[in-house]
Amino acid sequence: MKIGIAGCGKVAVLHAKAISQISNASLAGVWSRTPKTAIEFANRFETKSYASISELVSKGDAQIIIICTPHPFHKAAALEAASIGAHVLVEKPISSTYEDAMEIVDGCHKSKIKLGVISQRRWYEPVIRMKNAIDTGKIGQPILATVSMLGWRDKAYYDADEWRGTWKMEGGGVLVNQSPHQLDLMLWMMGEIEEVYGHWSNFNHPEIEVDDTALAVVKFKNGGIGNIIVSNSQKPGIHGNLHVHGTEATVGVQTEGGAMFIAGSTGIEEAPFNDLWTISSDQKLLSKWKQDDHHAFFLEDPTIKYMRDQIQEFIAAVQEDRDPAVTGTDGLKVVELFTAIYRSTRDGGPIKFPLTDESERNDMDGRLTSPKKL
Repeated sequence: MKIGIAGCGKVAVLHAKAISQISNASLAGVWSRTPKTAIEFANRFETKSYASISELVSKGDAQIIIICTPHPFHKAAALEAASIGAHVLVEKPISSTYEDAMEIVDGCHKSKIKLGVISQRRWYEPVIRMKNAIDTGKIGQPILATVSMLGWRDKAYYDADEWRGTWKMEGGGVLVNQSPHQLDLMLWMMGEIEEVYGHWSNFNHPEIEVDDTALAVVKFKNGGIGNIIVSNSQKPGIHGNLHVHGTEATVGVQTEGGAMFIAGSTGIEEAPFNDLWTISSDQKLLSKWKQDDHHAFFLEDPTIKYMRDQIQEFIAAVQEDRDPAVTGTDGLKVVELFTAIYRSTRDGGPIKFPLTDESERNDMDGRLTSPKKL
């Protein structure tokens, strides 16, 4: 399976390394909005650079395009690839706006190609264990989910790339860029949303436009409720975890620990583990699970390993003509959730699902009517 990469920034390096470890895949070539960057990237990974995504598919024979451009440019890249028959795997989030996400999902559906969204934390061993416990009824009915992601980004982080920290180029802050992994896991565990009430602010980063902190209360269609707290304002970066409480027991996972991982800048300090688990029959296994999961996580570079696992699964979905494990619709749901938080802040009240198209308002779902900074 020949795979092309669109966008040659820091996360694209991880994808290129992951592809090199897949026996039935090869890097067909790369494209970037900046030709010089594409040439340098291609030289590094001994492949070819192309002037367009269409050329990468037609001349490079790429069957899958992995999109690693800044978020607001995902739509154009995805639709170009889909229009000429390439399957599309998009870095999270699928888009920074709900309207663009809808267009990507609809366009790929009409082109009859596979569409997936990167969410490699679904492949973490303790996350899989947690999902299995919920699906097999070990916690009873899921009734309460809590997401907590407390991290830190300094000025140097936002200065490292020109697209960071602006509505136009990043599309948002902690909600758009750092929280989608956690939001995806919560939706995977709890299901469809009925209503969201939320608020965002910028407490600690006067040099940027976007949100650095947000919270929300979620009402799920299954009758459960949820709470979300995410922040880039907590020095030096503490943790990211998801807990799901059921009528019979509670399960949880810490997916991030210590300083937060930044692609191209830092490694992962701590292995994920099940940090809250009250299923009585499993109590004696907790210490062994943590030890085994730590060993599995650091047996090789985890920043590449789990991304490789998801790319391999996407390849299998293409070959078997089935939906991938993380679909475009899954990615759309994450965008719908953080969009609802932006709109709720603007409107001062709860937002009902499904969302409606508000593109005619030209306020970017309330982002451009920002709350005052401290």
